[in-house]
Amino acid sequence: MYSESFAELDTISNVLGLRGVGTSTLTKFVDMWYHVFLWALFSSIIVHTGAAVVAFVTLRKHKFGRFFSIFILVMGVVSPVTGGSISSATIAFVHRASNLPMSPILAMVYGVGQTILSACLGFTRLLATL
Repeated sequence: MYSESFAELDTISNVLGLRGVGTSTLTKFVDMWYHVFLWALFSSIIVHTGAAVVAFVTLRKHKFGRFFSIFILVMGVVSPVTGGSISSATIAFVHRASNLPMSPILAMVYGVGQTILSACLGFTRLLATL
């Protein structure tokens, strides 16, 4: 059952290229989760790659600091794979349970929004105060 539904998923280039925006809506849970998750993953990778480049350029002469950029890149993948996967599933579950179809643009907004929200929490250090 699961192998059939995953075989029908769009390719990564179709999701990120927003192909079929005007004609398709996402109605199945797996499709919604997949689109939101991919947007969260790739937007996180882009943001963390920029941060890693800034960290490497700034700390290139430091003995150990130059390796921090590697950790930043790793966290750019680990965070959306763990927490982003769960929050994408939660968003898809709410949409599916309420019988609301999701457009690919809305999936992009949810995925990129997850990255923006986590970046804001990281910059403000709000979690450290909790």
